[in-house]
Amino acid sequence: MKESPLFAKSYDFIRWLIPQTVKFPRNQRFVVTERLQTTAMDFMECLYQATDKAQQTTALKQADVKLKQLRFYLRLSHDLTLLDTRRFEHASLLLEEVGRLLGGWCKSTV
Repeated sequence: MKESPLFAKSYDFIRWLIPQTVKFPRNQRFVVTERLQTTAMDFMECLYQATDKAQQTTALKQADVKLKQLRFYLRLSHDLTLLDTRRFEHASLLLEEVGRLLGGWCKSTV
């Protein structure tokens, strides 16, 4: 079975994010780093829960909330100069594509 682009793009984002956050200063690792990584993993878990028809609507709504949180944490990381502009733009583009794919899935379930 071919993997959904949403799952592949989300995985690619997490695979990119983790090495980036490890580079954050030590004093931010237990605040911003932990939040970013945990939220990204929670987002992916919501997607997997959404594959179960019984949980789909709730899980997709939760995934949307997690995506908004990820955007916030990334913006905060950039504002705190933990992520440079180039990396922030790259992450934003990745999340924009993930958001479009998630929105398409949400619309198809209505």
